[in-house]
Amino acid sequence: MARKPAVMYRRITGQAFTRRKYMGGVPNNRINQYDMGNLREEFPIKISLRVENRVQVRHLALEAGRVAANKVMNKRAGVANYHLKVRVYPHIVLRENKLATGAGADRVSSGMRSAFGKNVGTAARMERNQAILTIDCGPAHFALAKEALWKASMKFPTPCYMDIEKGKELVP
Repeated sequence: MARKPAVMYRRITGQAFTRRKYMGGVPNNRINQYDMGNLREEFPIKISLRVENRVQVRHLALEAGRVAANKVMNKRAGVANYHLKVRVYPHIVLRENKLATGAGADRVSSGMRSAFGKNVGTAARMERNQAILTIDCGPAHFALAKEALWKASMKFPTPCYMDIEKGKELVP
C-alpha cells in the first residue's frame, strides 16, 4: 500500500504510543544522522528552524528536511564551515487500520472490528515554537544557512520560521 498523506498524521490526537517493547514490528527510524558538518568547532551564529503550530512530523519528513538542508550547506559552504543538528526524535508510533479496496473487498475486510491497526511509522510530536533543525555557522555563511533552513521547511507539514538564537549582532 502507498504511504498516506501527511494530513492524516500531522494533527495530535489521542494518546501517544511510545513503548516499542510491547509492539511487534515497528518500522526503523529513517533519520541516519542527527549531527552533521564540523562537530568540534564553536561557531558565532546559531539559527534554528521552529514550528508555528502544534504538530506531528513523520520520520520521513524529518529525514527529507535534514537531507535538503545538509545538501545546501555541504555543497556551498563546505563540511568544515557549519554544524547542522536535528533537534527532535520520532518517538511516537503511528498506527493504521488498513482496509482492503476493490472488487470483493467487503468479503475480505473486517471493517471497524478489531480496528486498533498496525504500526506504519514513527513521528515526533512538537509543541508551538519548538526547534526542529539548528545550524551553527560563521557570518560569511549566514545567508546560506537561511536558504538551507528555508528549503528544509518546505518538507515539513506545518509553517515554520527561523530564529537567530546566538550572534544577532554579527548578522548583516
